[in-house]
Amino acid sequence: MTAVFIAGCADDGSSGALRTQSAETASREQEEITEPETESDPEDWEYVGMRNITTMELVRDMGIGINLGNTFESCGDWIAQWGDGSVQSYETAWGSPVITQEMIQGYADAGFGVLRIPVAWSNLMGENYTVSEDYLAAVREVTDWTLEAGMYSIINVHHDNGWMADFPSDTEECMYHYTRIWEQVSDAFSDYGDYLIFESLNEEGCWDEVWNQYSGSADGKEKVFSLLNEINQTFVDTVRGSGGNNSVRHLLIAGYATNIELTSDELYHMPADPAGRCAVSVHYYTPPAFAILEEDADWGKCRGTWGTEADFEELEKYMEMLKTNFIDKGIPVIMGEYGCPKKNKDEESVRLFLTSVCKSAYDRRICPILWDITGLHYDRELCQMTDTLLRDGLMENLSAGAR
Repeated sequence: MTAVFIAGCADDGSSGALRTQSAETASREQEEITEPETESDPEDWEYVGMRNITTMELVRDMGIGINLGNTFESCGDWIAQWGDGSVQSYETAWGSPVITQEMIQGYADAGFGVLRIPVAWSNLMGENYTVSEDYLAAVREVTDWTLEAGMYSIINVHHDNGWMADFPSDTEECMYHYTRIWEQVSDAFSDYGDYLIFESLNEEGCWDEVWNQYSGSADGKEKVFSLLNEINQTFVDTVRGSGGNNSVRHLLIAGYATNIELTSDELYHMPADPAGRCAVSVHYYTPPAFAILEEDADWGKCRGTWGTEADFEELEKYMEMLKTNFIDKGIPVIMGEYGCPKKNKDEESVRLFLTSVCKSAYDRRICPILWDITGLHYDRELCQMTDTLLRDGLMENLSAGAR
């Protein structure tokens, strides 16, 4: 999701000193789980900070999560034109204050076990697709704070000003751009433990100009699925080839447009991974008339309420689709985003929708990660959830267990 809004940019003038990650965040108490094994670990385990556990076990240990949205993935030519060329000019461009350690600790205090940090790595990028050292340092600082708070961290390539739309027409150059990013990010985080996960893409793995799911035609479908499969394989090969802990790091693989139904298509394939440590990433914004629209659009009429029998049936259908096609086959699932706006929405419906999606996913051993931007569900000034009833409803799932 790229949910952009322009608001007053709070900037306290400092993002804090770069920190060094502790060797290993305190280990969490593990619950007994019986899901299928998804890997075969080496007999002699020599990776510091990397537990000898399956990705399915790791995903369960995450609990439920939240996104640090509209922050490090903020992008746009206007930022370079009107900003001061600093990391903070991007970090605050879409409405976020400069991130502090107190804000990150607040997510952990609220009960979240994982923070997804979307990143546009091409911001301030140099020649030959060289990632800005300052940008990398800022992302690493927030990642360190996340790990120090006892949470998992997911970092990805997120929208990145739209260059990935050129993959079908300029595949070689785009793949080089993509590979360069992951070579540098992998190198920067190679010694981090397994509380850090890399995610291949956000929702950009689809190309409607080649094949549109609503066209009624299959022309071009195989081409775009093959392209995404190639990108995801390149991601795994690049990370694994970087060495260090990345040889066995748990990885998150983007589904087709992160759409549940399309990711369940037979043309979508998980990449070959010698470490056997991959999970699939999907998003959930269904029905879009409620979960996306804040007002009527040419493609739909905004809904202000959610919770009919048909709504629950639709939710269960998609969660069962994930369970059948992935969980039951030993492939872990992380729902990297789910959510809805609050504008023009019934407050109780927002709570019901978010807690219901969270429960339906978590009950099936899927890790749900709430999409959030400044002032939506978490107050970055007060460092706490804006709705305690929503927070309590989400956290109830952690004690309820799974099927």
